[in-house]
Amino acid sequence: MSLVNPYLPLYKRLGYTFAEEANIVKALTHRSASKQHNERLEFLGDAILGMVIAKGLYLRFPKQPEGKLTRMRSSLVKGDTLAEVAREFDLGELLLLGPGELKSGGFRRDSILADAVEAIIGAIYLEAGMDKCEALVLKWFAPRINALDPEAVSKDDKTRLQEYLQSNKLPLPLYEVTEIKGKSHDQTFYVECNVEGLKNALVGKGNSRRRAEQRAAKQAFEKLTNDK
Repeated sequence: MSLVNPYLPLYKRLGYTFAEEANIVKALTHRSASKQHNERLEFLGDAILGMVIAKGLYLRFPKQPEGKLTRMRSSLVKGDTLAEVAREFDLGELLLLGPGELKSGGFRRDSILADAVEAIIGAIYLEAGMDKCEALVLKWFAPRINALDPEAVSKDDKTRLQEYLQSNKLPLPLYEVTEIKGKSHDQTFYVECNVEGLKNALVGKGNSRRRAEQRAAKQAFEKLTNDK
């Protein structure tokens, strides 16, 4: 008697069936569960996602300037949006987590869900190539891309800081992760934002590198503008 493949419903939602099941398993494996985890795939998927969404927006909004395209891209590739996509795919119930993450509800955590989406993108790229990967990503994000209003997309804190520095002909900020505290299932990231014109680096913290960077950028922007 054969067992039903637990990933078949996910394949249907993704619109893609992995030829090697080991690839989807690795994409869904958090570092708390195994040494063979998804962080390298996440790194790859993050780069691919940014490029695919940038190209999609470039073609979809031919008259929009670089600044608005950047803000629209940021709204689509940010962790909160990726976590929403993960929930649409019901990824939480398929994540492979260590005991600590299971106990703390890691299958519901936005950062873990977002990372899994990026890891899946990386895994599809390695198995099926760029054309297939791009087509799938654009299909997944099509409703969000079509619903975008270039005039309504707000600037995130990193974008606000970057545009302020560019308008004042100053170098772009430098972000550096200075410390990671806590166990793998409950980490706090500390990020320094170094900006020319400020004597000291501004430090942001959050449960993901992205959030820590945004909080550091917010402090830097407020410091720059309030000191004027």
